[in-house]
Amino acid sequence: METPYHAGELAVQNQAGVQAEAANLGNIIGAVIKPAAKDFLQNQRFAIAATVESKSVWASLLTGKPGFVQAIGDRTVRLQVTIPSESLQIGLLVIDLSTRRRLRINGRATRKPDGSTDVETRQVYFNCPKYIQRRHLVADNRQLPNTSVQDFDSLSPKHQQWITQTDTFFIASMHPESGADVSHRGGYPGFVQVVNAKQLVFPDYAGNNMFNTLGNIALNPNSGLLFVDFECGNTLQFTGTASIIWESERTQQFSGAERLIEFQIERIRETVNATNLRWHFSEYSPFNPVL
Repeated sequence: METPYHAGELAVQNQAGVQAEAANLGNIIGAVIKPAAKDFLQNQRFAIAATVESKSVWASLLTGKPGFVQAIGDRTVRLQVTIPSESLQIGLLVIDLSTRRRLRINGRATRKPDGSTDVETRQVYFNCPKYIQRRHLVADNRQLPNTSVQDFDSLSPKHQQWITQTDTFFIASMHPESGADVSHRGGYPGFVQVVNAKQLVFPDYAGNNMFNTLGNIALNPNSGLLFVDFECGNTLQFTGTASIIWESERTQQFSGAERLIEFQIERIRETVNATNLRWHFSEYSPFNPVL
């Protein structure tokens, strides 16, 4: 039977002992954009993109008016926004924080003359709502101040405080043949730890057992992280390398962790006023392990 998983995903599933569970879920992965996915996209204003510049993988915030991500066919999604690189491969995570619904779209990108981007879909499927903190989008009728972008080589004290107080971030990864992918990570504040000014460590909690992200990392450590300041509209992006830690002595230091991910930072990009959208916090996910 043909599997939708690549060798890295299969290897991590095997090491975690969840091959049967993952195989049963494999049938939800397909290239066709089904009616439920088309309907979901119509009202969304928030997405995360995984793109590649040379070997560097980035996770970037995309926002727009309702329907700025739109299905224009059974296997084509149009983004009414310019993606942040010339990458041919793109991973998208379209997420509604108020309902905890998220849709994964991976495929091949083509930039159009008008600045929009078409994505020929290779994988389209909904993910479970685990670990998503509920937030509600508030009005965006404010005038967006000038956006400023600054690059860093290491974490400042302000960056470190931002990270240790976060309850949500996004991780982008890349498989040389299967393409780019981006996924959500959530937990109580403190679930991401700063090891030093160039290294982070965070837990991998029980999920859907597909291991799309970890499978990519197992074969290609190049990856990217995105932290969003939902109240102020700022973003913090990292590109670097990730590694999976399986040793129980280390994982026991994190409540609920089944594995850990160590992330080595190579480049940092801070964007002030990345979007004029703002979200109000509502409640933590009931699945978050207590720290």
